[in-house]
Amino acid sequence: MDRGKPSSKMHVLSDANGLPILVGVSAGDTHDSEALKPMVEGHQTRLAPHRGRFFKPRRLRADKAYDRADLRRWLRGKWIGVRIARNGIESSERSGRRRWAVERTMSWLSGYRRLSPRSERDPRNHLAFLGLAAALRCYKRLIRLTT
Repeated sequence: MDRGKPSSKMHVLSDANGLPILVGVSAGDTHDSEALKPMVEGHQTRLAPHRGRFFKPRRLRADKAYDRADLRRWLRGKWIGVRIARNGIESSERSGRRRWAVERTMSWLSGYRRLSPRSERDPRNHLAFLGLAAALRCYKRLIRLTT
């Protein structure tokens, strides 16, 4: 919580390798857990032409900020496995073994000059630059894998 400061938060939905799938921006004073539903709903499932079925996320790993019972029920209703560290029960280090890929992706995206610190006043422009940075990250990974 930023106590009403004019700031914003980046939200990234990534795959297990750390490639950004979906990016979003919210106000700095909103809680992280409020952005989970729009991010998961915004992820478009696609049909596999050779198998005749939809691809969808199978598991979601998140930190303690997303530990809410209603979010867990909502994700299970969508048949998405949940691995969220529980407040006061589990250490975040255990789930951090898999979450480091997302943290690395956030670091990559915040390394672009236009994104950190935020220089755009209009949130649409900031989101556009964030999407461009995510596309560049995917392009760099593609080049590295194909050469």
